[in-house]
Amino acid sequence: MIDYDILLNKSVKDIKPSGIRKFFDIAETMDDVVSLGVGEPDFPTPWNIRHAGIRSLEQSKTRYTSNKGLDLLRVEISNYMKRKYSLSYAPDSDVLVTVGGSEAIDMCIRAIISDGDEVIIPQPSYVCYEPITRLSGGVPVIIETKAENEFKVTAEELTSKITPRTKMLILPYPCNPTGAIMEREDLEKIAEVLKNTNILVLSDEIYSELTFGGKKHVSIASIDGMAERTVVVNGFSKSFSMTGWRLGFACGPKELIKHITKIHQYAIMCAPTTSQFAAIEALKNCDEAVNNMLEEYDARRRIIVKGFNDLGLTCREPKGAFYAFPSIQSTGMTSDEFCEKLLISKRVAIVPGTAFGQGGEGFVRASYCYSVAHISEALKRIGEFLKEIKG
Repeated sequence: MIDYDILLNKSVKDIKPSGIRKFFDIAETMDDVVSLGVGEPDFPTPWNIRHAGIRSLEQSKTRYTSNKGLDLLRVEISNYMKRKYSLSYAPDSDVLVTVGGSEAIDMCIRAIISDGDEVIIPQPSYVCYEPITRLSGGVPVIIETKAENEFKVTAEELTSKITPRTKMLILPYPCNPTGAIMEREDLEKIAEVLKNTNILVLSDEIYSELTFGGKKHVSIASIDGMAERTVVVNGFSKSFSMTGWRLGFACGPKELIKHITKIHQYAIMCAPTTSQFAAIEALKNCDEAVNNMLEEYDARRRIIVKGFNDLGLTCREPKGAFYAFPSIQSTGMTSDEFCEKLLISKRVAIVPGTAFGQGGEGFVRASYCYSVAHISEALKRIGEFLKEIKG
């Protein structure tokens, strides 16, 4: 018989499955589950975006595009980045259209990281950075961000982690799962640390449109001297409620984008054509729809944060993305134990903070991209659970 254990790549065998999926898989076997687990907008894709996709199909625009993406889409991405974040990218050389932001992250890490190279990763953060680094032969170097610093990366923490092997810093802000953002003054301090190094920044800005309290997103690429050492990853899933369309993009120095595109060329060919035509419409004509969704998220954000704090689970105000990250330390349980018992006893699905790195121990992630009624029901059940465990 064939021995699959010998066949498999050791790096793949060593990767742990996503901690997020564990709870979804359990929840799918149960009835009457109220989930705050999925980071997916509950809004339909705006109709004019859908119509643009449908129209492209009706016009038989179903062939491959160029590897880099439709010329017009890259022009609109360039216009969007200039208009929103004061970033200048040449559409023909500095922009690559990808299959979601996830592909852009993967391709960027693979293009830069070789065996033994170190990648600095703040955690808690999105689950893909560490395994992709390991698959590329790299060594993840973790900064455990702290609640008392609002889960931001500090210049001091960054400095302490840099070695001669450091090749990349990943900046995942606005942050999934903590809701943290990095403001201009924070980024300027990070830039000061990096300015005389040969370290690249991979800035995952997929939640850039989702910031609250009058705080507009600032890209580290807009800080003096950082554009030449930053690849910005963004996409359409979160801001435009286009998760299933699977479309993202990477913007950066042409010398880097050229090599990232080579990997994309062989692994993917091009992003979905229909999605690309729809995305052109999103960038040109959907500011109002995005703002309307942002207002609704903000209302839900205030409800869920107040709800957790009223229940005695300390929850800092998330200033970006659409997640609350309350502390469950007062219960004396681990994050996994809390989420498992809550799911089994009260049919509420949330995600343990440890799914996003060991620095997430003592916290849980609850998404507020659900209706107010849905959030309220979840909070009611969590309140009942807390009363029961206190006896």
